[in-house]
Amino acid sequence: MKNYKNILTGVLLLVAFGAKAQSLDDYLIEAAEKNPGLKASYFEFEAAMQKTAQVKALPDLLLSFGYFVSPVETRVGPQRAKFSLLQMFPWFGTNGTKVNAYEFEAQTKYHEFLDRKNELYFQVKDAYYPIYELKEQIRWQRDNLEILETYKRLSTTNFSNGKGAMVDVIRVDIMIDNASTELQLLEDKLNPLAVRFNRLLNRSDSIPVHVLTEVEVDFIDGNFHKDSILINNPTLKAIDLSIQGAHAREESANKQGLPTFGVGIDYAIVDKRTDLDVPDNGKNIFMPMVSMSLPLFRKKYNASIKEAQFTQSALSQKKLDVENRLVSSYETEMYNMERAMDLLKLYDVQILKTEQAIDLLYSAYSNSGKEFEEVLRMEQQLLKYNISKATAIKDYYVAEAKLDYITAKK
Repeated sequence: MKNYKNILTGVLLLVAFGAKAQSLDDYLIEAAEKNPGLKASYFEFEAAMQKTAQVKALPDLLLSFGYFVSPVETRVGPQRAKFSLLQMFPWFGTNGTKVNAYEFEAQTKYHEFLDRKNELYFQVKDAYYPIYELKEQIRWQRDNLEILETYKRLSTTNFSNGKGAMVDVIRVDIMIDNASTELQLLEDKLNPLAVRFNRLLNRSDSIPVHVLTEVEVDFIDGNFHKDSILINNPTLKAIDLSIQGAHAREESANKQGLPTFGVGIDYAIVDKRTDLDVPDNGKNIFMPMVSMSLPLFRKKYNASIKEAQFTQSALSQKKLDVENRLVSSYETEMYNMERAMDLLKLYDVQILKTEQAIDLLYSAYSNSGKEFEEVLRMEQQLLKYNISKATAIKDYYVAEAKLDYITAKK
């Protein structure tokens, strides 16, 4: 590959279509504020943040009440009712491992949100530049129609003066019909592209999309580095955090297999004895308690540990797969940019030469009425070069947008 540090950058001249034009940066900001998919990703992050508060809380107090249908006789009187209050506590450090796991999950959601934002920016650009390309194609087709109309008048005049043939007039008519049809098809294509763009911004389909109408290009050094893929990409960071979260869940699963303990009280209501007066007659009973769970059935805990371990292995392989795909995409988009730059250089040269050839042929036809077919052919070749140049510009900026997304370039 050629030295791709020489990257084409555009100085974008914005022109309004019936209203004040918005820049691409304005559209990106609007998309970030209004796109429902990005909002959903952010709310998922906020929801994940709330889980840590839930885990830090102790289990609810357990309050129980019992009434003795047949009172239990004691020395100080019959027991009528009993209240119990119990608070369970997890094993030391159990909640801490759960909090760690959920904190990693929240951080993962945050980086997924960042990736979704970067992806949205790419989608906006990927929808924006085809509209630029299409409007350029429409502009050149309209210019082509005007030129063909001029040639029709010229060929008609030459035929009237005996310098040309009637077939020249017919040939221009055929080309005008083709150009008119092509122009109509291009204009019909504009609406679905605008709808796609407006939907990304979550706005009405009927709102016009204002794009740049002229691009001046300059070749300067770029700033895309392959190493930044593995350092800055939010998807890879999210996977790393997910691996750490799975490790924290493994530790939590180990802790879950340890006993839990609780402290509480029993309070029994005792009636007085009527048959005998004894010390503490009718005194209610107060009894502190300590309890402990015995996790004897280990299958579910062992399965949770294995689940966390397999998840870590799966995520490690997923990270490697994502890295491979990112590097592959990087090389592809760098090639696309290099190719677009080479084509732009070619089209600039070909356009200049074709315009010179047309000037010479036009002068010859005006004087002699000959070479009219060649004049028309060169005009269509010039149209093709101008349209292809707009496509190359679109391809370049779409590739650049993809590289921005891959490298998380701000």
